[in-house]
Amino acid sequence: MRIAFAFTGAGHLLRESVQTAVKLSEEHEVSVFLSGAAEEVLKMYGLYESVVSITGGKYRELATDSNQKSSYPITGRLSLGKYDLLIVTPATANTVSKIVYGIADTLVTNAVAQAGKGAVPVYMVPVDIHSGPIDTVLPSKMELSKCQNCDECVAALVCEQGAIIPRSEIDLTKCIGCGLCRNSCPYDAISEGKIITIYMREIDIENTRKLTGIDNIQVFKNQMKSWKKFNFSIFFV
Repeated sequence: MRIAFAFTGAGHLLRESVQTAVKLSEEHEVSVFLSGAAEEVLKMYGLYESVVSITGGKYRELATDSNQKSSYPITGRLSLGKYDLLIVTPATANTVSKIVYGIADTLVTNAVAQAGKGAVPVYMVPVDIHSGPIDTVLPSKMELSKCQNCDECVAALVCEQGAIIPRSEIDLTKCIGCGLCRNSCPYDAISEGKIITIYMREIDIENTRKLTGIDNIQVFKNQMKSWKKFNFSIFFV
């Protein structure tokens, strides 16, 4: 199979999505599509290199908003039916709302639009599908309650990206999730993988409902299973 696997800029279900892409790449040709936000967020969570590692070669490209410019030429393959499946996970509320209202101004939303024109099935896992609270995982975070205001911040000194702002915060636009800062701080003032509870907005939940009405799109809540047509079963756990 030839699969286009698209990531958007959500942290929720991101690690599980990367695991799914890696698993699929073992048996299928997987091209990775990254929105601009996805590229940033994958680095924050230390997952970018895992995604890059499954690319390389024809139908195993790494396509991004930046390298595809404004015309997104790689999405033309979807309109021509050259991919068997497009997977979008995790799908942010922003991506979902654009798809629902026919806006195709990013690599990922354009890919979905072209998949519709090429009769290519689209499997999506929107993050804003559950009513009520959900638990999600944060990238690296400075815990100021534990920070001892050291004269020389060891975490800042070891950070090769210059992402640590001593006694303040982590600049996540520079962070690559390597964990050096967390491992070096003697006061455990930097956390990684902290669980927080968030609440979905009703407008985002409603847009996800509308997504299910688009003919070639199948929406999954928190797992993809029994994709018998394509002879594989992948579970989010």
